[in-house]
Amino acid sequence: KIFDSTRADLQTLYKDNSLLSFEAEQFMGMVPIMTKLTTLQFQTVAHQVVTCDSQPTPNDGILVMITGNLAVDGNVATPLKFAQTFQLFPTPEGGWYIHNDIFRLNYC
Repeated sequence: KIFDSTRADLQTLYKDNSLLSFEAEQFMGMVPIMTKLTTLQFQTVAHQVVTCDSQPTPNDGILVMITGNLAVDGNVATPLKFAQTFQLFPTPEGGWYIHNDIFRLNYC
């Protein structure tokens, strides 16, 4: 929901060693990732999660895969299909950050 409302608030979820693959482009570190996410060419987006699967990983991480629909700029009649896979790792403060993040639109 943060992405749908206030994308700038996502910066707390990424660290300098985070890596985002977004539609075949790679962005390393919080600043480049946030630059990409906050300059996408749409005004509004609403995510509808259809599936969500997760598995534990070494070092107390969590691997998450999501598929769903994106209603971009109010277009709920023909939403875009997407898949996103990300790996969460714990922080020393007791929270979580996204270490790896892969996002793809599905054009099938």
